Amino acid sequence: MSGGKQDRIISKDRIVPAGAEPLPLDVFCVEQGRWSSGAQFSAGNLMVHPSVREKAAVDQEQGKVWEAVRSGTTSNSGVPGGLGAGPAVPTAQARLSPPIISGIANAEAPTQSYKRIYQSSQVGSSAEPFVDEVQRRFARGIAELKGEAVVGVVVAYGGEVAWADIFASSALFERYWPKLLRSYVVEALARPQMKEQASLDDAREFLRPLAGRQSIESEPDVYSLRQVTQGRYVEIELEALRPANITLHTLKIHRTS
Repeated sequence: MSGGKQDRIISKDRIVPAGAEPLPLDVFCVEQGRWSSGAQFSAGNLMVHPSVREKAAVDQEQGKVWEAVRSGTTSNSGVPGGLGAGPAVPTAQARLSPPIISGIANAEAPTQSYKRIYQSSQVGSSAEPFVDEVQRRFARGIAELKGEAVVGVVVAYGGEVAWADIFASSALFERYWPKLLRSYVVEALARPQMKEQASLDDAREFLRPLAGRQSIESEPDVYSLRQVTQGRYVEIELEALRPANITLHTLKIHRTS
């Protein structure tokens, strides 16, 4: 959400019934240096990258969200900055290291606005060619499918399968895909480069259901939000309860810390 007294992101999925009374939402600031200029928000039309989403959805600590915005990635595993299995996708030469991000903020985003930093010309010159190349390969792969629909993706950074976004239908996935893809690329550019690549078997293993600590948040006849944590893995599942039980979105994370 852009505007208001500072730009913010919603921490987790939520279903709001038509005609519902105003309700509280858990949000986190992604613009640390501003608290002024109005009360109206507008759609940000931008998906924050996985490190920021992880800190908002799982850690739910404002300081860690700001840290992820400033650093580009909270991963310290030395995982490479490639995206997905198969042939390596070329990465841009300009990495999104903390000093580079700090320089962009000083020059173009003095309030440390996520949107201004990650939609800056410097980030765009690195990210957009990468996005275009992944999209071309993705479209080519979809064209080879016969009678099958794509409802989500599993994301690997080099040899580490790190993330999955899965939706209830191909139409819902397609609506989110352009923003999701750019967010994955931003994360990839912020991680160190190595040559290892994840395999299809790695992706299948990543999607196996977790059997750890479970918590459920729900509103009767509206939605259920289920979170399962097992070691460094977290699975968050949003289910609509009316007019029928439908799993709208599943997010799976290999935590960076």
